[in-house]
Amino acid sequence: MRDEETGSWWQQISGKAIQGPLKGKQLEWAAFDEVSYALWKKEHPTGQVLLPDGKYQKKYAKADWELRMLSNPTVTVADPKDPLKPRSLVIGVRMDGVSKAYPMQQLLLENPVVDTLASKPIVVVTGPDGRSVRAFERSVDRQTLDLYLQSDGTDFRFVDAQSGSHWDFSGKAVKGPLTGKQLARIQTLKDYWFDWKLYNPQTLVYRAGKMRRQQEENGVIRRRATITAE
Repeated sequence: MRDEETGSWWQQISGKAIQGPLKGKQLEWAAFDEVSYALWKKEHPTGQVLLPDGKYQKKYAKADWELRMLSNPTVTVADPKDPLKPRSLVIGVRMDGVSKAYPMQQLLLENPVVDTLASKPIVVVTGPDGRSVRAFERSVDRQTLDLYLQSDGTDFRFVDAQSGSHWDFSGKAVKGPLTGKQLARIQTLKDYWFDWKLYNPQTLVYRAGKMRRQQEENGVIRRRATITAE
């Protein structure tokens, strides 16, 4: 990105000025949420939508931009030892200096993913649309929770094994002993693998967890899905 006031260049991911009069300066991080419009509208029925500016219509990316990017070469050389392909879609999480990439395909298979990062219990959940992803600290009142997906086709809820409470995709308990409690949100970043590891060279990569192994051993098959980069 380039600012009009000084002409400085800023990294899109880090928000740090890398060239120009403001080189070395850091933009303050603002929390954001990347979800489908349908899900956002459901949670914010009176929310406003930013419309495209007609003056710059020709400069906007075309509707098939994501599909075209899948075949484009990356800015980094692919490492044959890499656990993922360069343009594999991942959900990146950083906590206390520790970063980890969660492959989107694995999240869809194992929803929700119960994990521990930087010694903190977390959960990464995929929404009912199969596209939106959020992460939370899975503890309430110093109690660590183990969450499981419970969906009957009409109701999409996560249930914790400790109290049997039901949690929605916003991380709020909507039924059971913990009703009204809210899980703390963790910032996530949906990114291509090659880009995430460029900014996080020491990143960890999530593998199939205990819950998924138990499902395979018990012959339980969760829904499978394919996605494209967004």
